[in-house]
Amino acid sequence: MESSVLTDIFLPASLFIIMLGMGLSLVVDDFRRIVKYPKATIIGLVNQLIFLPAIGFGICHLLNLPNELAIGVMLLAACPGGVTSNLISHLSRGDTALSISLTAVSSFITLITIPLYVGFALNYFSNSGQAVDVDEVGMILQVLVIVIIPVALGMFIRSRRENFAIRMDGPVRIVSIILFVTILLSIIIKERETIVEYFPQIGGATVALNILTLLVGYYSAKLLKLDQKQAITIAIESGIQNGTLAIVIASTVLANFTLSIPAGIYSMVMFISAGVIMYFSGRRKKKVVEE
Repeated sequence: MESSVLTDIFLPASLFIIMLGMGLSLVVDDFRRIVKYPKATIIGLVNQLIFLPAIGFGICHLLNLPNELAIGVMLLAACPGGVTSNLISHLSRGDTALSISLTAVSSFITLITIPLYVGFALNYFSNSGQAVDVDEVGMILQVLVIVIIPVALGMFIRSRRENFAIRMDGPVRIVSIILFVTILLSIIIKERETIVEYFPQIGGATVALNILTLLVGYYSAKLLKLDQKQAITIAIESGIQNGTLAIVIASTVLANFTLSIPAGIYSMVMFISAGVIMYFSGRRKKKVVEE
């Protein structure tokens, strides 16, 4: 997962364009409803910040993972959400405003929880006592540049040119899907040797983490009587982790490439599950329209 044109230029630029497209589909009232009805936001944050790390910890124990890979799983579980989950929620016809709000709120809360969870994992699995510092400014700027600014720009365009924004919804979704697939294939090609080498050791853990968190997110939302769009979004926000952030922390802050391996392989796994979610969401939407 070394720095490259893919990670430094293409990926951020693509995500900026995708988030701009999302902004074209949003209005201020979408966010006002979240403030007025906070239950969905609270459920999403509890799933992301409590259930997700707990599930990750349980998987590490049940599968008896090697220490460094276990720490990598806990690092991944400490990095919920991210712009990728916003895209997947949007393409799956979930509650996009809820998804973006959860990403923004959790990004700030994790300034505290990431050092706590990763510090615990370092001490528990390796007894290294290594201190963990997170680049707070870097995280805030990442959210600001890749999420908030393009979404705000898209919303501004919609407020000024609503008919144009509505007409662009279909084409923008198509472009988003193309960029999504391009990013996925590029990462798979670039990291194919790493995937083949480590998948036997960590593949089962990443698949289990992905599936379990998706299910817990979805059924906790349905159990607490949220609507289908919100349930889909909370499932995605719970089961789609910010692998990019985990890789950056592992390779720069902790200076240990092995710790980034679970996040790298998980990124492949979550893109597959995301594709399944988008496919069935699209079929469900088509069925509703036909009825």
